[in-house]
Amino acid sequence: MKFYYSPGSRSSTVLWMLEEVGAPYDIELINLKAGAQRSPEYLAINPMGKVPAIAHNGAVVTETAAICCYLADAFPHAGLAPAIGDPLRGPYLKWLFYAPSCIEPAMIENAANIELTPRGMTGWGSYDRVMATLRGAVGKASPYLLGERFTTADVVIGATLRFGMSFKTIPELPEFVAYAERLEERPALQRQIAIEADYARQITG
Repeated sequence: MKFYYSPGSRSSTVLWMLEEVGAPYDIELINLKAGAQRSPEYLAINPMGKVPAIAHNGAVVTETAAICCYLADAFPHAGLAPAIGDPLRGPYLKWLFYAPSCIEPAMIENAANIELTPRGMTGWGSYDRVMATLRGAVGKASPYLLGERFTTADVVIGATLRFGMSFKTIPELPEFVAYAERLEERPALQRQIAIEADYARQITG
């Protein structure tokens, strides 16, 4: 598997996921500062000029949550996704895609100090509603979103929370902090942090 990656981007979420899955992968470093994401070679991989992307068994997958969903299903031995037909599959998919469809746009709207109107036309509703919904779910996580089972939904939601709190676009509420701290105990996340630091040093020189 080839993983198109740049440190400090949404690639970090997929890097964590790859470490959880445990499948071998090769990193193709995309230097965003140097504009490598706009090269003809990379645009042939992802015409949006964004990272991350993966190429696996003849398939190219882009968009962070979609990549994570793909990896969970492609490597079922890791046990990171409820099977189709499992009652947990519904909540799992909901939280997996809640991050890009609700949390991220609400964060951007809030950080930019803009309010789109009419409010009912925005797919995420409002920043306050998004945060309240997330707080309710994370507050009941015991220890994970689906109970005792860690899934890809925790990777995507957890990575989004950690990113948002680090940049102060998500408040450091007690529920969010406690959940993030539990996730940081996972060896795969610790490996991701170490790998990320190494690649960040390569780019900055």
